[in-house]
Amino acid sequence: MKNLFLICLLTSLSMLGQNNSTGKAPKQSNFETITLAGGCYWCVEAVYENLNGVKSAISGFAGGKMMNPSYEDVSTGRTGYAEAVQITYDKNVTNLDEIFKVFFTVHDPTTLNRQGADAGTQYRSAIFYKNEEQKTAAQAIINALKKAKVYDSPIVTTLEPLTKFYKAEDYHQNYYANNKSQPYCQMVIQPKIEKFEKLFKDRLKKKK
Repeated sequence: MKNLFLICLLTSLSMLGQNNSTGKAPKQSNFETITLAGGCYWCVEAVYENLNGVKSAISGFAGGKMMNPSYEDVSTGRTGYAEAVQITYDKNVTNLDEIFKVFFTVHDPTTLNRQGADAGTQYRSAIFYKNEEQKTAAQAIINALKKAKVYDSPIVTTLEPLTKFYKAEDYHQNYYANNKSQPYCQMVIQPKIEKFEKLFKDRLKKKK
């Protein structure tokens, strides 16, 4: 990844969000959801839980066809599902473009079916869109990243229609917050959080 990364994501792409502004007075509550897969869902969930404007980040599965998949089912890599996180956010506080900027900052979108040591189709990089607005916004950012040649390797992030999202078992929810002393949390998740907090320090939720 080149140093142009920050310039591309945090400067030029900010215009995309501005172009989506309607000029209308903000509603009292204006929640939207987007579903993202960027490797292990524990990592993705832990990052977005700290982004200002995010109401919830739920770990689960998207992209497959079987009914009610379990973690064990998806872990086989044969179900078509990806470990994904469904993010609910307040559009008065954040927006889809910022959500995508964080996404492309904290995971590697150039490794096919892999994030670090986690390998398999269940760890693919994917954006599951629920409408054409989300699909268009996602494609626009991917096109901008490609044009700017931010990565040395091709972006392999897929854009897939969201058909169904299944919430993962309870012990997968808030995994990092509940298991900070675990080696995986310290060696894999913590560095991603630290990177996010450094680059988006002005967009973090206030500590209670």
